[in-house]
Amino acid sequence: MRQKIFEKPIVFVSKCLEHGHCRYDGSQINSHEIRRLTAYVDFIYDCPEMAIGLPSPREALRKIKTNQGERLVQSVSGTDMTEAMVAYVEEKTQELLRLDVDGMILKSRSPSCGIKDVKIYPSHGKVPSLGKHAKGMFAEGVQMAFQDVLIEDEGRLTNYRIRDHFLSHIFTRADFRKVRGEGKIQDLIAFHSRNKYLFMAYNQKELKVMGKIVANHEKNPWEQLVDEYGQHLALLLKAMPPSKRYVNVMMHILGYFSKQLTTNEKAGFLDLLEQFNNQQIPASAVMSVLKLWTVRFEEAYLLDQTIFEPFPKELITVSDSGKGRI
Repeated sequence: MRQKIFEKPIVFVSKCLEHGHCRYDGSQINSHEIRRLTAYVDFIYDCPEMAIGLPSPREALRKIKTNQGERLVQSVSGTDMTEAMVAYVEEKTQELLRLDVDGMILKSRSPSCGIKDVKIYPSHGKVPSLGKHAKGMFAEGVQMAFQDVLIEDEGRLTNYRIRDHFLSHIFTRADFRKVRGEGKIQDLIAFHSRNKYLFMAYNQKELKVMGKIVANHEKNPWEQLVDEYGQHLALLLKAMPPSKRYVNVMMHILGYFSKQLTTNEKAGFLDLLEQFNNQQIPASAVMSVLKLWTVRFEEAYLLDQTIFEPFPKELITVSDSGKGRI
Protein backbone atom coordinates (compact mmCIF):
# COMPACT_ATOMS: atom_id res chain seq x y z
CA MET A 1 0.00 0.00 0.00
CA ARG A 2 1.16 3.50 -0.76
CA GLN A 3 2.06 5.73 2.16
CA LYS A 4 -0.52 8.37 2.92
CA ILE A 5 0.62 11.98 2.59
CA PHE A 6 -0.89 14.47 5.05
CA GLU A 7 -1.28 18.21 4.68
CA LYS A 8 0.46 19.98 7.58
CA PRO A 9 -1.94 21.63 10.03
CA ILE A 10 -1.17 25.13 11.32
CA VAL A 11 -1.17 25.10 15.12
CA PHE A 12 -0.63 27.97 17.56
CA VAL A 13 1.20 26.94 20.74
CA SER A 14 2.16 28.79 23.91
CA LYS A 15 5.88 29.51 23.51
CA CYS A 16 6.78 28.10 26.93
CA LEU A 17 5.72 24.66 25.68
CA GLU A 18 8.91 23.34 24.07
CA HIS A 19 9.61 26.60 22.22
CA GLY A 20 11.32 28.93 24.66
CA HIS A 21 12.42 29.66 28.23
CA CYS A 22 9.84 32.35 28.80
CA ARG A 23 7.86 31.39 31.91
CA TYR A 24 7.71 33.68 34.94
CA ASP A 25 10.63 31.75 36.47
CA GLY A 26 12.62 31.63 33.23
CA SER A 27 11.86 27.97 32.56
CA GLN A 28 10.45 26.03 29.61
CA ILE A 29 7.83 23.28 29.85
CA ASN A 30 8.78 19.93 28.34
CA SER A 31 5.95 18.21 26.50
CA HIS A 32 6.38 14.82 24.87
CA GLU A 33 3.20 15.29 22.82
CA ILE A 34 4.33 18.61 21.37
CA ARG A 35 7.80 17.25 20.59
CA ARG A 36 6.23 14.39 18.64
CA LEU A 37 4.08 16.82 16.68
CA THR A 38 6.96 19.02 15.57
CA ALA A 39 7.70 17.10 12.35
CA TYR A 40 4.03 16.91 11.34
CA VAL A 41 2.56 20.36 11.97
CA ASP A 42 3.57 23.96 11.33
CA PHE A 43 3.79 25.55 14.77
CA ILE A 44 3.23 29.25 15.36
CA TYR A 45 4.26 30.27 18.85
CA ASP A 46 4.26 33.25 21.12
CA CYS A 47 4.25 34.10 24.83
CA PRO A 48 1.37 36.50 25.56
CA GLU A 49 2.99 37.69 28.79
CA MET A 50 6.29 38.58 27.15
CA ALA A 51 4.39 40.03 24.19
CA ILE A 52 2.88 42.68 26.49
CA GLY A 53 6.36 43.73 27.63
CA LEU A 54 7.11 41.52 30.63
CA PRO A 55 10.58 39.96 30.99
CA SER A 56 11.55 36.40 31.91
CA PRO A 57 12.10 35.77 34.77
CA ARG A 58 9.34 38.09 36.02
CA GLU A 59 6.82 38.66 38.72
CA ALA A 60 4.04 36.10 38.31
CA LEU A 61 0.64 37.24 37.05
CA ARG A 62 -2.68 36.35 38.60
CA LYS A 63 -6.36 36.96 37.89
CA ILE A 64 -8.22 38.84 40.60
CA LYS A 65 -11.91 39.56 41.11
CA THR A 66 -12.84 43.22 41.55
CA ASN A 67 -15.98 45.36 41.43
CA GLN A 68 -15.01 46.11 37.81
CA GLY A 69 -14.78 42.42 36.94
CA GLU A 70 -11.76 40.13 36.57
CA ARG A 71 -8.39 41.83 36.17
CA LEU A 72 -4.92 40.54 35.30
CA VAL A 73 -2.33 41.90 37.73
CA GLN A 74 1.21 41.21 38.89
CA SER A 75 1.02 39.10 42.03
CA VAL A 76 3.37 41.14 44.24
CA SER A 77 3.20 44.75 43.03
CA GLY A 78 -0.41 44.64 41.85
CA THR A 79 0.48 46.38 38.57
CA ASP A 80 -2.57 45.99 36.32
CA MET A 81 -1.79 44.39 32.93
CA THR A 82 -5.42 43.95 31.81
CA GLU A 83 -5.53 46.61 29.09
CA ALA A 84 -2.19 45.52 27.65
CA MET A 85 -3.38 41.91 27.45
CA VAL A 86 -6.74 42.88 25.91
CA ALA A 87 -4.90 44.85 23.20
CA TYR A 88 -2.56 41.93 22.54
CA VAL A 89 -5.45 39.46 22.27
CA GLU A 90 -7.14 41.65 19.65
CA GLU A 91 -3.92 42.01 17.64
CA LYS A 92 -2.96 38.32 17.85
CA THR A 93 -6.48 37.17 17.03
CA GLN A 94 -6.44 39.08 13.75
CA GLU A 95 -3.06 37.56 12.86
CA LEU A 96 -4.23 34.01 13.60
CA LEU A 97 -7.46 34.54 11.67
CA ARG A 98 -5.44 35.54 8.60
CA LEU A 99 -3.30 32.42 8.98
CA ASP A 100 -6.42 30.21 9.29
CA VAL A 101 -5.04 28.11 12.14
CA ASP A 102 -6.32 24.55 12.54
CA GLY A 103 -5.86 24.24 16.31
CA MET A 104 -4.20 25.66 19.42
CA ILE A 105 -2.30 24.18 22.36
CA LEU A 106 -2.08 26.51 25.34
CA LYS A 107 -0.33 26.31 28.71
CA SER A 108 -2.60 24.75 31.31
CA ARG A 109 -3.73 26.77 34.36
CA SER A 110 -1.83 29.87 33.23
CA PRO A 111 -3.50 33.22 34.13
CA SER A 112 -2.99 34.20 30.51
CA CYS A 113 -3.24 30.91 28.55
CA GLY A 114 -5.18 28.47 30.75
CA ILE A 115 -8.35 27.17 29.08
CA LYS A 116 -9.77 26.15 32.48
CA ASP A 117 -8.87 25.76 36.17
CA VAL A 118 -7.16 29.17 36.50
CA LYS A 119 -7.24 30.32 40.13
CA ILE A 120 -9.01 33.56 41.03
CA TYR A 121 -7.73 35.73 43.90
CA PRO A 122 -9.33 38.60 45.82
CA SER A 123 -6.25 40.81 45.33
CA HIS A 124 -2.52 40.80 44.79
CA GLY A 125 -0.16 39.94 47.63
CA LYS A 126 -0.06 37.00 50.02
CA VAL A 127 -3.72 36.02 50.07
CA PRO A 128 -5.40 32.66 49.46
CA SER A 129 -7.36 32.09 46.27
CA LEU A 130 -11.14 32.38 46.31
CA GLY A 131 -11.53 28.69 45.52
CA LYS A 132 -13.07 29.58 42.17
CA HIS A 133 -11.66 28.90 38.72
CA ALA A 134 -11.80 30.69 35.39
CA LYS A 135 -10.02 30.90 32.04
CA GLY A 136 -6.81 32.75 31.33
CA MET A 137 -7.33 36.14 29.71
CA PHE A 138 -5.63 35.27 26.40
CA ALA A 139 -7.32 31.85 26.27
CA GLU A 140 -10.74 33.38 26.86
CA GLY A 141 -10.20 35.85 24.03
CA VAL A 142 -9.11 33.30 21.43
CA GLN A 143 -11.84 30.85 22.44
CA MET A 144 -14.43 33.53 21.69
CA ALA A 145 -12.82 34.38 18.35
CA PHE A 146 -12.14 30.80 17.23
CA GLN A 147 -15.27 28.88 18.14
CA ASP A 148 -14.75 26.45 15.25
CA VAL A 149 -11.12 25.69 16.18
CA LEU A 150 -10.21 23.09 18.78
CA ILE A 151 -8.19 24.65 21.62
CA GLU A 152 -6.52 22.31 24.12
CA ASP A 153 -3.81 22.45 26.76
CA GLU A 154 -0.74 20.24 27.06
CA GLY A 155 -2.13 18.44 30.08
CA ARG A 156 -5.37 17.33 28.43
CA LEU A 157 -3.46 16.05 25.41
CA THR A 158 -1.95 13.31 27.57
CA ASN A 159 -5.41 11.70 27.57
CA TYR A 160 -5.55 9.45 24.49
CA ARG A 161 -9.21 10.10 23.60
CA ILE A 162 -8.77 13.87 23.81
CA ARG A 163 -5.48 13.60 21.89
CA ASP A 164 -6.99 11.45 19.11
CA HIS A 165 -9.89 13.89 18.75
CA PHE A 166 -7.52 16.87 18.57
CA LEU A 167 -5.30 15.19 15.95
CA SER A 168 -8.26 14.07 13.84
CA HIS A 169 -9.64 17.61 14.02
CA ILE A 170 -6.50 19.47 12.95
CA PHE A 171 -5.50 17.09 10.14
CA THR A 172 -9.03 17.03 8.70
CA ARG A 173 -9.17 20.83 8.76
CA ALA A 174 -5.77 21.03 7.05
CA ASP A 175 -6.93 18.63 4.32
CA PHE A 176 -10.08 20.69 3.79
CA ARG A 177 -8.06 23.91 3.57
CA LYS A 178 -6.13 22.38 0.68
CA VAL A 179 -9.38 21.36 -1.04
CA ARG A 180 -10.79 24.85 -0.59
CA GLY A 181 -7.64 26.40 -2.05
CA GLU A 182 -7.66 24.22 -5.17
CA GLY A 183 -11.24 25.23 -5.97
CA LYS A 184 -12.39 22.07 -7.75
CA ILE A 185 -15.74 20.41 -7.09
CA GLN A 186 -14.28 16.97 -7.82
CA ASP A 187 -11.76 17.48 -5.01
CA LEU A 188 -14.57 18.35 -2.57
CA ILE A 189 -16.51 15.26 -3.66
CA ALA A 190 -13.41 13.10 -3.13
CA PHE A 191 -12.79 14.70 0.28
CA HIS A 192 -16.34 13.97 1.37
CA SER A 193 -16.19 10.42 0.04
CA ARG A 194 -12.94 9.40 1.75
CA ASN A 195 -14.11 10.87 5.06
CA LYS A 196 -17.53 9.17 4.99
CA TYR A 197 -16.96 6.77 7.89
CA LEU A 198 -14.92 9.20 9.97
CA PHE A 199 -17.70 11.77 9.63
CA MET A 200 -20.32 9.10 10.37
CA ALA A 201 -18.55 8.40 13.67
CA TYR A 202 -18.65 12.11 14.51
CA ASN A 203 -22.12 13.21 13.48
CA GLN A 204 -24.44 11.39 11.05
CA LYS A 205 -26.85 14.32 10.85
CA GLU A 206 -24.15 16.73 9.69
CA LEU A 207 -22.77 14.07 7.33
CA LYS A 208 -26.13 13.92 5.52
CA VAL A 209 -26.35 17.72 5.30
CA MET A 210 -22.81 17.90 3.88
CA GLY A 211 -23.68 15.19 1.36
CA LYS A 212 -26.54 17.33 0.04
CA ILE A 213 -24.24 20.34 -0.19
CA VAL A 214 -21.71 18.35 -2.23
CA ALA A 215 -24.46 17.08 -4.55
CA ASN A 216 -25.10 20.78 -5.33
CA HIS A 217 -28.47 20.34 -7.00
CA GLU A 218 -28.95 24.12 -6.85
CA LYS A 219 -25.77 24.64 -8.93
CA ASN A 220 -24.37 27.13 -6.41
CA PRO A 221 -21.02 28.82 -7.21
CA TRP A 222 -17.84 27.34 -5.69
CA GLU A 223 -17.29 29.96 -2.98
CA GLN A 224 -20.83 29.62 -1.67
CA LEU A 225 -20.65 25.83 -1.86
CA VAL A 226 -17.33 25.46 -0.04
CA ASP A 227 -18.23 28.08 2.59
CA GLU A 228 -21.46 26.27 3.44
CA TYR A 229 -19.68 22.91 3.51
CA GLY A 230 -16.97 24.34 5.77
CA GLN A 231 -19.52 25.66 8.25
CA HIS A 232 -21.07 22.21 8.65
CA LEU A 233 -17.65 20.54 8.77
CA ALA A 234 -16.78 22.78 11.72
CA LEU A 235 -20.00 21.77 13.49
CA LEU A 236 -19.28 18.11 12.81
CA LEU A 237 -15.72 18.21 14.14
CA LYS A 238 -16.45 20.28 17.22
CA ALA A 239 -17.49 17.58 19.68
CA MET A 240 -15.62 14.38 20.47
CA PRO A 241 -17.49 11.39 18.98
CA PRO A 242 -18.92 9.11 21.68
CA SER A 243 -17.58 5.55 21.81
CA LYS A 244 -21.03 4.13 21.01
CA ARG A 245 -21.15 5.94 17.66
CA TYR A 246 -17.64 4.74 16.80
CA VAL A 247 -18.72 1.18 17.65
CA ASN A 248 -21.67 1.48 15.25
CA VAL A 249 -19.33 2.57 12.44
CA MET A 250 -16.90 -0.26 13.19
CA MET A 251 -19.77 -2.75 13.00
CA HIS A 252 -20.86 -1.17 9.73
CA ILE A 253 -17.38 -1.67 8.27
CA LEU A 254 -17.29 -5.23 9.60
CA GLY A 255 -20.42 -5.90 7.54
CA TYR A 256 -18.37 -5.67 4.33
CA PHE A 257 -16.66 -8.99 5.08
CA SER A 258 -18.37 -10.55 8.12
CA LYS A 259 -19.59 -13.53 6.07
CA GLN A 260 -16.00 -14.30 5.08
CA LEU A 261 -14.65 -14.40 8.62
CA THR A 262 -14.48 -17.41 10.89
CA THR A 263 -16.53 -17.65 14.06
CA ASN A 264 -13.36 -17.23 16.15
CA GLU A 265 -12.27 -14.17 14.18
CA LYS A 266 -15.63 -12.48 14.73
CA ALA A 267 -15.64 -13.40 18.42
CA GLY A 268 -12.14 -11.97 18.87
CA PHE A 269 -13.14 -8.77 17.11
CA LEU A 270 -16.25 -8.33 19.25
CA ASP A 271 -14.06 -8.73 22.33
CA LEU A 272 -11.81 -5.91 21.05
CA LEU A 273 -14.89 -3.81 20.42
CA GLU A 274 -16.01 -4.31 24.02
CA GLN A 275 -12.57 -3.25 25.28
CA PHE A 276 -12.76 -0.09 23.18
CA ASN A 277 -16.27 0.66 24.41
CA ASN A 278 -14.98 0.37 27.99
CA GLN A 279 -12.11 2.80 27.15
CA GLN A 280 -9.47 0.10 27.73
CA ILE A 281 -7.92 0.43 24.26
CA PRO A 282 -7.88 3.25 21.66
CA ALA A 283 -9.94 3.23 18.47
CA SER A 284 -6.76 2.65 16.45
CA ALA A 285 -6.37 -0.82 18.00
CA VAL A 286 -9.74 -1.89 16.61
CA MET A 287 -9.36 -0.05 13.30
CA SER A 288 -6.02 -1.77 12.63
CA VAL A 289 -7.80 -5.15 12.63
CA LEU A 290 -10.52 -3.86 10.30
CA LYS A 291 -7.88 -2.42 7.99
CA LEU A 292 -6.07 -5.77 7.80
CA TRP A 293 -9.32 -7.42 6.76
CA THR A 294 -9.99 -4.61 4.28
CA VAL A 295 -6.66 -5.43 2.61
CA ARG A 296 -7.20 -9.17 2.87
CA PHE A 297 -10.60 -9.02 1.17
CA GLU A 298 -9.58 -6.24 -1.25
CA GLU A 299 -12.32 -3.77 -0.39
CA ALA A 300 -11.00 -0.90 -2.52
CA TYR A 301 -13.57 1.68 -1.35
CA LEU A 302 -12.73 1.08 2.30
CA LEU A 303 -8.98 1.29 1.76
CA ASP A 304 -9.27 5.00 0.98
CA GLN A 305 -11.28 5.79 4.12
CA THR A 306 -9.59 8.25 6.50
CA ILE A 307 -11.12 6.61 9.56
CA PHE A 308 -8.33 4.02 9.35
CA GLU A 309 -5.69 6.74 9.55
CA PRO A 310 -7.12 10.22 10.26
CA PHE A 311 -3.64 11.47 11.21
CA PRO A 312 -0.08 10.14 10.70
CA LYS A 313 0.31 6.69 12.24
CA GLU A 314 3.58 7.84 13.82
CA LEU A 315 1.46 9.97 16.17
CA ILE A 316 -0.60 7.03 17.42
CA THR A 317 0.19 6.04 20.98
CA VAL A 318 -1.68 4.13 23.65
CA SER A 319 -0.11 6.15 26.49
CA ASP A 320 -2.71 7.79 28.68
CA SER A 321 -2.26 9.81 31.85
CA GLY A 322 -5.95 9.62 32.70
CA LYS A 323 -6.07 13.44 32.83
CA GLY A 324 -8.80 15.52 31.30
CA ARG A 325 -11.51 12.89 31.16
CA ILE A 326 -14.82 14.31 30.00
